[in-house]
Amino acid sequence: MSAWQETTLGEVCDAVHGLIQTGPFGSQLHQSDYSEHGVPVVMPKDIVEGRISSETVARVSSDHVDRLSRHKLSSGDIVYGRRGDIGRQALIRSEQEGWMCGTGCLRISLGESILNPLFLHYYLCQDEVVGWITNQAVGATMPNLNTGILRSVPVRYPPLPTQRRIAGILSAYDDLIENSQRRIKILEEMARRLYREWFVYFRFPGHESCRLVESPLGEIPEGWEAQNLFTLTKVNYGKNLPTKKLSDDEAYPVYGAAKIIGYYSEYTREQRTIICGSRGSVGEMQITRPYCYVTNNSFMFDPTHPDNFFWLFNTLIERGLRDVVGGAAQPQITLEGISSVELTTPPLPLRSHFQRAVSAMFEQGWALDAQIQNLRRTRDMLLPRLLSGQIDVEALPEPVLSES
Repeated sequence: MSAWQETTLGEVCDAVHGLIQTGPFGSQLHQSDYSEHGVPVVMPKDIVEGRISSETVARVSSDHVDRLSRHKLSSGDIVYGRRGDIGRQALIRSEQEGWMCGTGCLRISLGESILNPLFLHYYLCQDEVVGWITNQAVGATMPNLNTGILRSVPVRYPPLPTQRRIAGILSAYDDLIENSQRRIKILEEMARRLYREWFVYFRFPGHESCRLVESPLGEIPEGWEAQNLFTLTKVNYGKNLPTKKLSDDEAYPVYGAAKIIGYYSEYTREQRTIICGSRGSVGEMQITRPYCYVTNNSFMFDPTHPDNFFWLFNTLIERGLRDVVGGAAQPQITLEGISSVELTTPPLPLRSHFQRAVSAMFEQGWALDAQIQNLRRTRDMLLPRLLSGQIDVEALPEPVLSES
């Protein structure tokens, strides 16, 4: 097995012949500098699961690019958020070359370092490294990260060929995870477009022979009606669960405000359930995994007819619940608030037709989600072993991962 070296991140970066300016930097940008179009600017909110999310990224006009040229990101850079969840970081990929490093981020530029950027990214993902950084954080109320802390991060690394091999093994899992996530989004979009075609634009099967009539919700096809939400589904709060009881090692996912917030030893729902955030992520809709725990920060919807399930889920997303949000100190939705919600409701046979049409899309998406969970577990099991040198990667075969 090849010998591993120990150093600090700052020492490794400074060793690049003094030609690469290696310290982490953030740009000085103000709200007035941002625009709808232009060069993307990476903020802490854009750092999601080790990658940069282009869905939330802000932009700065080209007028500011020259002024901020030293803050341009290069492929292989690593960015951290300065405050809050300071252990979270992302590797800049080739498609983000030339983007800007935002004010709230710190940047590590390796240049021609003896560290492979992808290897370093995975090295910094280790729980013990994240814990070390967190323990060094400054700030009484909110953890703050600075350049000194990052430059002091202990780094243990093998020769470059071994680094590349380790990075290649781990990235094979991440690439497949990303591909599966992309396929899930495509399936969700397919179901969403079909819903809008039938129930928003009223181009459902047989619409040619159906005239529009007036209703309390506007013009709707004849035979459709406005129905109260509570006649279509039972609505209840989830069950209270103190966050101190959550763990990453338990069997069942726990949903807070329509998101998984941890895991618990018990479950409250056996079947997949439509839920909506009542506090926190107010109004956000989600279909849970089976065998889960739903807290009282979400509503649970149990349709009165099973063929209402996918139609109701899409209808609530399409309608939204912004008009029933209340609460002065903290936005929230109450049972009383949603008791007045009326939905444009097609006849049950059409809802059943939609259920049959999109079921395969959702089932395939859920199968992909289960595959993602398995891939993550395997990757997370391998990561500390590979990055500690416990596994001799030179003796491992090339990883062969299938998308099937």
